[in-house]
Order: sequence, then structure tokens, then C-alpha cells
Amino acid sequence: MPSPIEDYALIGNQETVALVGRDGSIDWMGMPRFDSPACFAALLGAPEHGRWLIAPVDAAATVTRAYRDGSTVLETRFATAGGEVSVIDFMARRDGASDLMRIVRGVRGRVAMRTELVVRFDYGVVVPWVSRQQDGRLHFTAGPDRLTLATPLELRGEDLRTVGDFELGAGDELTFALTWQPSWRDDQPAPDVAQALTQVEAQWDAWSARLPEGDQVSEAVRRSLVTLKALAHWETGGIIAAATTSLPEKIGGTRNWDYRFCWLRDATFTLYALLGLGFVDEAEAWRAWLVRAVAGSPDDLQIMYGVAGERRLDEYEVPWLPGYENSAPVRVGNAAAGQVQLDVYGEVLDALYVARKAGLAYDERSWSVECAMVRHLESIWNEPDDGIWEVRGGRRHFVHSKVMAWVAFDRAVRSATEFGLEGPVEHWKHVRDAIHDQVCERGFDAAQDSFVQSYGSSALDASLLLIAVVGFLPPEDPRIRGTLAAIEKGLLRDGLVLRYDTGDSKDGLPPGEGAFLACTFWLADNYLLQDRVDEAQAVFDRLLAYRNDVGLLAEEYDPVAKRQLGNFPQAFSHLALINTATGLAAGRAGTAHQRAAGSSETKG
Repeated sequence: MPSPIEDYALIGNQETVALVGRDGSIDWMGMPRFDSPACFAALLGAPEHGRWLIAPVDAAATVTRAYRDGSTVLETRFATAGGEVSVIDFMARRDGASDLMRIVRGVRGRVAMRTELVVRFDYGVVVPWVSRQQDGRLHFTAGPDRLTLATPLELRGEDLRTVGDFELGAGDELTFALTWQPSWRDDQPAPDVAQALTQVEAQWDAWSARLPEGDQVSEAVRRSLVTLKALAHWETGGIIAAATTSLPEKIGGTRNWDYRFCWLRDATFTLYALLGLGFVDEAEAWRAWLVRAVAGSPDDLQIMYGVAGERRLDEYEVPWLPGYENSAPVRVGNAAAGQVQLDVYGEVLDALYVARKAGLAYDERSWSVECAMVRHLESIWNEPDDGIWEVRGGRRHFVHSKVMAWVAFDRAVRSATEFGLEGPVEHWKHVRDAIHDQVCERGFDAAQDSFVQSYGSSALDASLLLIAVVGFLPPEDPRIRGTLAAIEKGLLRDGLVLRYDTGDSKDGLPPGEGAFLACTFWLADNYLLQDRVDEAQAVFDRLLAYRNDVGLLAEEYDPVAKRQLGNFPQAFSHLALINTATGLAAGRAGTAHQRAAGSSETKG
């Protein structure tokens, strides 16, 4: 059985990632790209589906671990009755090759160790052919994939596994390097592991020198920024939503989705987070990815794209994997890419407006694309859609979707008026006001003094917490306060916010999921906007406590079982952490400008 989700740590090379458990087992890794088929898939099954273990023979070893500051280089220490060893895990990349490297060092005494390498390509189903090369390296080959293992340790084959035993004393060191290359290419030389570690640490040191320093909050922001950097492709600029697929939102449930893609919805949150902390290069790379991805006919706009902007993200199930703790099905691809979600137009226009406000260089393509998107949105904003949460129970007039359609026109107006760009500003204002009137008339339930999930419904939705955040209404508006009070009463569970009541939503899926961490950060943002600063800080501090021992957050948290749920680590959770931390540091006015980009001209 795989470890609890919170027992994993992320390592990566900005091309792909791996998840390392506290037990020393790497249970998830796809090569050569984030969304490539996994060659270690034990996370969604068992060791026979692929993993790489390096650990003491003594299963009772005490484990402590930490990242080397400002990097994804992970050091795990195992202490046994006989001594202590350190395992350093990291990844690097070379031209046409991707390297996963592990260094085992004796710290004190003597410790008996073992390693077990199980390579299974294509999500745990393809057993490779293993061959020893003249230089002693092992090839694991199947179809287009080849992994090459270089280590001085003598290894042997047992039951379709590659295993080895060794013992280390204080000062001893043993290295392992596992390299992916296309099977048809000649071998690259084995990497110098010590030199690679020095280079990787130097690269991270140069980048992380810009990270904030200081207290626990700053450290949480630092780790979140490093995590975002690790989830960003070094060449395309695309930032994936999470490192994994099909980690469940409820143990044993079916809400298991592939998050190894780039959501447009993340764009605004990402740009606010990066620009607010001075990471202009990363913000420019993300904006460039965004403009390339959405280029084309605006009626073809998708809510998500592949790492390089791919549009075909066909969803299928992997029946041979039983799923994390038997949470089936395991899914690859995401059918939600074909959904209509009106809010993404607002997210894109907001993101690009924020980029202009921050002084990113003018991009003529960007404004042309935005104008085309607004023209198309005008023809469809009054139609039902699938909503922010990608429900599979039929389209509705979701209030959040309409609010974000308003944001699209609002940001188009602001971009034109504040930056001298050409566009039919008065017409856009007219459409903006029409959307505002409709939402206030049809999306607000006077009987319960709250906005609702969709027109004609009485259900609540955590996305309503964004109404004031994006500037649709001022925080002091009674309707905002009423909505906040309703969500506190109806969606809070042990201090955490549910997205909505899955048992009452008719979303096309069986009920049940954890509390959505990003939504709880939004609750803190709303408290801050209401000048309830102590409550905002208390919510934020509580959320910090849900991070695992190396500072990582999944998508959700189960307040009953006290464990993390959903894909891991989740960019949306870490983005929300950064933005809330920035807001708390700046105060109420700072938060309002941070996400709402200033006041609106529209009527209340």
C-alpha cells in the first residue's frame, strides 16, 4: 500500500517530477515530461506497478527529512539502533536526457541498507527487458523508453525486480543515477552525481536568492514559490496544476482526475503571486504560454491545455491500476478540457490586465487575442456552462461564471482606458453593466440573504467568496456580508470550507470529498477585506499547520480523518497560500488591489 499523501515530497528538474515517500520509496514518476506515462506508479497501486526503494533494512528506523533551502533537493535521514544514514534525492536534465539521482551517505555507526528498483513503463503495465552493458550499467528497455542505471553497487534480479544490499559506515558514500532517454538513441555518459548535485544546488541558489526571508510565513511562501517553480516547464513556461493523476478527493471514491495539465484559471492567481514577489521572468514566461495556448479562434477556447499548449487531452481509464487505497478508477487525460466554462474568459483578461499593471512589456498579440475573446464572450455569456468545479451533471447558469464574465468586460475596459488601447469601450461598459444587473437580480436569494451557486438554486458555493475579491461588489456591501455569513454557516467543516455540498448539488458524481484548501484561503481573504484581521490570521495559521513536514499541500484536507486528499502537491493551494500571505502582509487595501486590481466603475 502506498504511503499517506502527506508522507510524500516532491523532487524535480522543471521537466518532470518524482514523489519520494518518508519510507525512501519513489512511488511516482513519469519520464520525460510531467504528463508522460509513469514508469513508477506504485502510488496508484502496489510496488509491482513500479517504484524505487532505498531504505534501511531495519523497518523501525526513525525518519527526519528536509529540503535544502530554496530548492527541491531532498535530504532524508534514517536513524537506526546501529547508526544513521542520509539519502539525498534530486533530479537534473541534460540534452535529450533526464536524470534521477540518489546519494546515500553514512553519518554515524553502521547501517544495513537495501534497494529495490521496479521499472514498469506505461503506468505500471509494461515490464522492460533488462540488460547489463559492458561498462556495468543496466538498461531497462521497452518500446520507445529506456532507463539506464549507473551505480558501483552489485545488483541482482529477483522476481522481476532489481535488488541490492549494502552497508554504510560513517563517511561512506554510494551513488545511484537513473537516466531516461529514448530507446533508439545512443547512451549518454553516466552523470557525475557529485558534480550534478553541485550544479543543481547552484542553480537553485541563484534563483532562490530572490525569495523572501524571515519568519514562518515567509518560509511557507518560499516553499510554495519553489513548488510552483518545480511545476513550471523550463522551456514552454506552462505550469501544471499538480504532479499527479487520480489521487482521490475521497478515499475509495471516484472523484479522481488527472491534474498534470495547465489550467487557464490558475493564470490570474499565478501572475498575482509571481508579480507580487518580483518574479517577473517567470510571469513573462507564463504570460507567453498563456497567449500561445489561447491563440486561434476564440470559440475554441479551452479551460486547460497541455504543458506545451496541446489541446487534445482525451480522458481514459487505466484498469490495471487499483487506484490509491483502492480509489478507482485511475484516469489519464481530462475530459473537462472539452467543457464550456465562462469564467476562464474573465481569468485570462484579468491575468493580462494584471501583467500590464505590473509593467510587463507590451505584447500586441495579447491585446488582439483579448479583443477577439471579448467579442466571442458577448455572444455566449448569457448561456449556461459547466462551472468552475467542472461538474458533470449538466450545464447551469452558475453565478461565479457570470461574475467572471463581468470581470472579462471590466478588465477590457480598464486595459483600454488605462493603457490607451483601442476598443469599443462604451459598448463594453454597456455589456458589463448588463451582466452585473442580471447577476444581482437572478443570482441573489433575498430569503437567505446570499448569492447562490446558480440561478434558481438555493445551494451555496465557495466560489462566491470571490465576488468581492475580484471587485464585482465592494466588501462592505450587505450582500457580500450576507453571503459570507451563509457560507460560514453552510459550508464550514471544522474550520475548513467545502466547495459545495456534494450530496445536494446534482453534479453528476457520487457525493463526498474533503474540504478544498484554496477555498479556505479565500475565506481568510474575505475576512481581511471585512477588517476581521484576527480571524483571517487564525484561518491562515490553521492552514499552515496542514502542510506536511516539508511544507507541501494537496488539493483538499479531510477534517475527520485528519489527512490530505487529492492531487499533490497542488499549485492552486500554494498559489492561494502566497496570495493570502501577501494580503496579510499588505493589509486590507493591499489585498483589495492584489486581486481586485482597484475599484470598479459599475454600480453597486
